[in-house]
Amino acid sequence: MSGSEELRNNGVVKNVDEARETPLGAPQEELATGERSTRNRVARSILDHGPSTVAELAGRLGLTQAAVRRHLDALVADDVVEAREQRVYGTRTRGRPAKVFALTDCGRDAFDQSYDKLAADALRWISEQGGGPEAVLAFARARIAAQASAYRKAVEAVTPDKRAEALAKALSVDGYAATARSAPVGEQLCQHHCPVAHVAEQFPQLCEAETEIFAELLGTHVQRLATIAHGDGVCTTFIPKTSTDAPANTAGRNPA
Repeated sequence: MSGSEELRNNGVVKNVDEARETPLGAPQEELATGERSTRNRVARSILDHGPSTVAELAGRLGLTQAAVRRHLDALVADDVVEAREQRVYGTRTRGRPAKVFALTDCGRDAFDQSYDKLAADALRWISEQGGGPEAVLAFARARIAAQASAYRKAVEAVTPDKRAEALAKALSVDGYAATARSAPVGEQLCQHHCPVAHVAEQFPQLCEAETEIFAELLGTHVQRLATIAHGDGVCTTFIPKTSTDAPANTAGRNPA
């Protein structure tokens, strides 16, 4: 069974103690089941938290670093994850950059992304029937506007300093595995999963419309720093600290 198939079928995996290694002497079937279950947890942790070091995974999952490395080796062999040099934003510190492990396209596919070839074909048809890129952008804006009604309720229910966190939680309900964290002179909204990543690779208007709606919901200019669709491990949006004269409903363009 491939790594992707294991991940898709993790709902029927036998419920075992996943926080430790299977004891010696366990039946071979139980051993294999425990290995798959723990391996799925490693991949899921990368999905939820973005590219991660061995130490970070070990800390989150309660495993030894040696055990995490063994599972990562298997996931790499199955083309579920890949090793990358850790990206550093701002001033790089001394020393060799840490190695992080990120999901591959195959790994993301294993988590049942909600897109298919039909979506890309439909957008291509819209573009080729005389509408061009602007017609695709109009569709993308309409789509995210309809999707954003729940996001708007979540954001409007909290104080301005809690809006990014509220938006992250609302996005997570829709499968984006989003988090909000403090950053110099602002916050970063991180989406560790993108249900339409493959379609957005071909049609960046989806990312552009999403960035615009984030700016509208948060009431401030935002800037997209990275996207999964363009090969980054996480979709990252910078949200500056708001001020009374900050322009609303504006957005930085998604990097090409």
